[in-house]
Amino acid sequence: MHGPGTAGPRRPMRGLPVEVTSFVGRRHEVAEVKRLLAGAHLVTLTGVGGVGKSRLAHRVAADVQRAFPDGVSLVELADLEGSELLVQATTEALGIRDHSHRPPLEVLIGHLRDRRMLVILDNCEHLLRGCAAMAQALMRSAPGLRILATSRQPLGVAGEQIFMVPTLSLPVRASRPSTWSAPSDAVLLFAERAAAVVPDFQVTDADREVVERICHRLDGIALAIELAAARLRILSAPQLLDRLDDRFKFLVARSANELPRHQTLRALIDWSYALCTDQERLLWARASVFSGGLDLAAAEEVCVGEGISREEIVDVVAGLVDKSIFMPEDRLDVKRYRLLETVRQYGRERLIASGEDTTLRRRHRDYYQKLAAQTQAKLVGPDQVALAARLHVEHANLRVALEFCFTEPGEARAGVRLATDLLYHWITGLYLAEGRRWLDHALAAYSEEDEDRARALWADGWLAIIQNDLDAAVAMLDESRAIGERLGLESVLAYVALYSGMIAMCRQDADSAIALYEDAVARHRATGDQVGLLLTLIRLSLAHSYRGDAARAVSTAQECLAVSDLFGERWARAYATMALGVEAWRQGDIRYARELEQESLRFHRALDDPLGSGVSMEVLCWIAVAEEDHKRAARLVGALETVWNAVGAPLSGFGHLGRYRDVCRSRIREVLGDRAFEAAVDQGAALSYEEALSYALEEKTHTDVSSAGARSPSVLTPRELEVARLVAQGMRNKDIAAKLVIAHRTAEGHVERIMTKLGFTSRAQIAVWVTAQRHPDQQD
Repeated sequence: MHGPGTAGPRRPMRGLPVEVTSFVGRRHEVAEVKRLLAGAHLVTLTGVGGVGKSRLAHRVAADVQRAFPDGVSLVELADLEGSELLVQATTEALGIRDHSHRPPLEVLIGHLRDRRMLVILDNCEHLLRGCAAMAQALMRSAPGLRILATSRQPLGVAGEQIFMVPTLSLPVRASRPSTWSAPSDAVLLFAERAAAVVPDFQVTDADREVVERICHRLDGIALAIELAAARLRILSAPQLLDRLDDRFKFLVARSANELPRHQTLRALIDWSYALCTDQERLLWARASVFSGGLDLAAAEEVCVGEGISREEIVDVVAGLVDKSIFMPEDRLDVKRYRLLETVRQYGRERLIASGEDTTLRRRHRDYYQKLAAQTQAKLVGPDQVALAARLHVEHANLRVALEFCFTEPGEARAGVRLATDLLYHWITGLYLAEGRRWLDHALAAYSEEDEDRARALWADGWLAIIQNDLDAAVAMLDESRAIGERLGLESVLAYVALYSGMIAMCRQDADSAIALYEDAVARHRATGDQVGLLLTLIRLSLAHSYRGDAARAVSTAQECLAVSDLFGERWARAYATMALGVEAWRQGDIRYARELEQESLRFHRALDDPLGSGVSMEVLCWIAVAEEDHKRAARLVGALETVWNAVGAPLSGFGHLGRYRDVCRSRIREVLGDRAFEAAVDQGAALSYEEALSYALEEKTHTDVSSAGARSPSVLTPRELEVARLVAQGMRNKDIAAKLVIAHRTAEGHVERIMTKLGFTSRAQIAVWVTAQRHPDQQD
């Protein structure tokens, strides 16, 4: 069994981008880094910005993945402004699902302690001290861990092996003038990238010398070569060389204190900047406030102003894409634009020099504060999954917005509002522990006893309840209640009553809980708060069920379902369905109970809500006992270890159900005996998070659960196989998500895992594989 903080579905490679352009050369470098990794726990790739450290790390990871049975994960650090969230970002990148209030480093160590795994820490140079401290702590505690870091400077950790990434190999002159040896890596890269912008481009005998001189002029720096090749849209190769000569001959005089290769890259980016129109320069600088990319709507809201109108943004974006400053990518069927970190930092320098930095950062914050508030307002409705997916894509920008609020004087109140409006973003997915820290930070930074603080207190109190930190929750709810009573804030008092009722139920005090829930229901009805009403009806139904009042339990759950259906709401509906399933199980209607719990579980999987998934799986375990399928029940007990480790505490926030759980587990052990019980539990615990959900849903598998721990990592899960078939039918991620009723980001993740497991780089390869694998009984 694995330690605390079990990850989601295990995958050989996590977070590494699919290469959209080929990897050129670097055979010697790849071999040398692999050799160093075989003997050292930490290998750091250093070198000038743009030299290709990240691409080299990604290629090495792809080559050595079979040596790491517990996977290879990429932790992209360029988007982090400081070290405060370094460990949290690492746990998220590794897919660790642990929502407890334990220190993040403890969670991370617990996850990695017994694993053989490779972690790539990419772009460490601005977080050197934090990365060094984290790497040291992990290496001391996880002997099977290897860390591959990329940084412009070494981390300075004992035992660190440093590999200076050289520039790409350059052509060497032969004995006769104007002749060269076989094509070098630099020339090959230039030729490939040039062909991407000028499809019929080839390096011929006539222009070989010009191309090779270009590569020499650029010192073999990969990013410089790629930026220069993009200029062939508007220049011939000889024109490009002439302009490089004109631009670079003044480098030494202008920047005598800089290393020559730093000068080369800086001059190349300077030149790209000079080739931009005034509007393109403005947008480049203003877009540097974004982290993790931006879409057109964000550019229109944040980057317009003096020099660029809203109507002109599209054309300016197109110009920056043409010049390879904006890198387009598709996310959630929306085109987004990413800036390479070196290019983004250059733009940031220009923005600071312009005096607009604080203004643009505030606009950026305002945009994401508005997005969070709009999402909060639309929680009751049919767009929940799409809204959750949007916030997931924007997570790096949300962090930047929050950091601005708590570092810029006078902005703490906005930070309190933003952190509170993101409550449901924190609860779903991987962000609960991070959300608790942001809300704690907000409350420490903002002491005004007003409605904003009161809302933040009850929101933080709910997260504390989920983390089973009940004493902290009580203190926060008491303060929130005091503010609400003094200011007459009915909405605040309604939520305080709701969460106080949850605490009473965790302490097995159903009578007090019901009184509090009924108070909350009345207040939510009076204020017209449908979200609060739905949440309270769910809890009230469970409380009536706990007291044995079946009629009220059913009628309350059915009211919640009716309100949910009226608004097209699905998240609260899934919890109400779970509550109804608990009562059906208590009344002995086992078949109906199973249908209800599996319906609930399917939606929680779509929304990536481990708490909701865990509660439904618990009830399915009790149902298996009622059906006298004790071996399946024991396997579900093991599978639940994975799910509850994801949440941080068993039945978190639903502790009163523990009495049913304990009785059922005792019955399973009594029937099977200790040895058979433990064996079945181990089989369930060997399942990944995704496999555990599939098993609970009784989805067809190609490998029996009893051999789960021994299966090949290349075998697809049933859900992945289902997605692969839909890919083979030509469906896009959006279509797959709609057909399977899952989040778009979940569909994206399935396709990514399929490609990784099968070693593919395109959807077409998946289609061919499906055709080859299909059996008569698998025909669609």
